[in-house]
Amino acid sequence: MTITTRVVKTGQMRPHAPGGLLFVALGLILVAAGYVWRGRVLRPLSAKRAQAAVIRDRSKNLLRSADMAIAGARRRAAAHGEPAIVTVGDVTRVARQHYGYLFVEREEAAAALRQRYEAADCRVDCMTDAFN
Repeated sequence: MTITTRVVKTGQMRPHAPGGLLFVALGLILVAAGYVWRGRVLRPLSAKRAQAAVIRDRSKNLLRSADMAIAGARRRAAAHGEPAIVTVGDVTRVARQHYGYLFVEREEAAAALRQRYEAADCRVDCMTDAFN
C-alpha cells in the first residue's frame, strides 16, 4: 500500500496581506498618539455636558460647604454651651477656602444651607439667617 500525495497549484501565496498591514499600521499610529497626548483632553466633547458637570459639581461642593459650616458652628457652640449660629457668610467663606470659589451668590449659598440645615435636623440646636 502506497500513499501518494498530490500538490495542487492554486497560485502564489502573498506573505503579507495589505489589509493586515493597514490594521497594524493604524494600531501603531493610535498607540503613538496616545503616548504623545497621555490622556490630555483638548476640549470637551459636548459643551452642554461640560456645563452640566460644572453646575453639578458646584452645587455638590456648596452642599459640602454648608455641612462643614454647620459642623464648625456646632463645635464652637459646644465649647460655650449655647446654640450654634450658622450664617450664609460662613458657607461662602468655607466654599472660598476649601473649593476656591471666588464668588458665591448669597441665594445659592442660602439654598444649600437651608437644604443641609433641615437634613441635619438643626432646628433643635442651631440658628441661621438662610431663611430670610
